[in-house]
Amino acid sequence: MKLYKCGNGRSNVSGVKIKELREKAGYSQEELAAKLQLAGLSLNQKAISRIETGDRVLPDYELLYFSAVLNVSVHELLGDTEQLG
Repeated sequence: MKLYKCGNGRSNVSGVKIKELREKAGYSQEELAAKLQLAGLSLNQKAISRIETGDRVLPDYELLYFSAVLNVSVHELLGDTEQLG
């Protein structure tokens, strides 16, 4: 299966927003990974880092966990779709 990247070369559109919200909440990547694990999503710090840098695809079902843990809507995590081009 071929994975396509956004026009900006990233594998997801939510990583930048996730990083922003994580830092605003005062969580380290390790702390965010722990909170996600408690919610039922098994990710480690390395996976969080790869999501934030755009090196890892972020499936839609994982967005639901990030949304719940960061207390924001999925729509907010998707951000401005104008950046796709």
